Amino acid sequence: MSSPAFPTAEEYEERVTGWWRTGITRIRPGEILLRGYPVEQLVGTITFVDQIWLMLRGELPTPAQSRLLEAALVSAVDHGPQAPSIAAARMAATCGVGLNNAVATGTNLLGDVHGGAGQQCMQVLAEVHRRAEQGEELAAAAAGLVAEYRERGEHVPGFGHRFHPRDPRRDPLLDLTAQAVDDGAVTGWALRAGQAVESALAAGRARPVPMNVDGATAIVYSELGFPPELGRGLFVLSRSVGILAHAWEETTGGARIKGPIPRPLLAGYDGPGPRDLADRT
Repeated sequence: MSSPAFPTAEEYEERVTGWWRTGITRIRPGEILLRGYPVEQLVGTITFVDQIWLMLRGELPTPAQSRLLEAALVSAVDHGPQAPSIAAARMAATCGVGLNNAVATGTNLLGDVHGGAGQQCMQVLAEVHRRAEQGEELAAAAAGLVAEYRERGEHVPGFGHRFHPRDPRRDPLLDLTAQAVDDGAVTGWALRAGQAVESALAAGRARPVPMNVDGATAIVYSELGFPPELGRGLFVLSRSVGILAHAWEETTGGARIKGPIPRPLLAGYDGPGPRDLADRT
């Protein structure tokens, strides 16, 4: 009968230290390596945007890549207290929770409906591009996809806005992307796909359906080679700045327990009228 094989000390140590094995950070006494770079060389040398790219992609960005990523992150920072994520963070801040809890409350609202359109639009752009690469004319590929969304009664993510007739963040981002295409920094495939979808949505309509910030940032993140899931992650990272600012403003304002509507107003009610339990038979 053979005896059970026990790991050697070296094998046991490898099992333990390999539990959270990572290619991102190495920590030793007196040493912090971020993707191989000593942190003391990065501090004061690269920008925060460069650091984001390095941590996510493993290498430092080119100046053109850094400029595009920064523009996209800046564009989506905030959209005011009417955004549910901002409102929730502000309400949380008046309830005696810490600033981190208020920020977490806001970011936790960023899901498929509020905060997910950028990721979804990146998937739309990739599908239009895939159809075009398979031989379909780009305009026809975009028109076909738009028709499919309409047949399902769905909005194409990244286009149109419930508040802005034309999203003021659209043009600067597309202009910067077009310049990056001209400079050879990106290929332009996502920009062309997005513009084709925008044209397909406008066809036959008196009023166009212009791209919104989710569509514009989807183009930027796609051109920069980020997968859709990271597109949403980058949006959350960007919007967290606005959430933090609003949560801090509410915290320092001294208000307590602010609800979703001003105190003199009460939520509408459409349930049964007053009734007496004694009348129950």
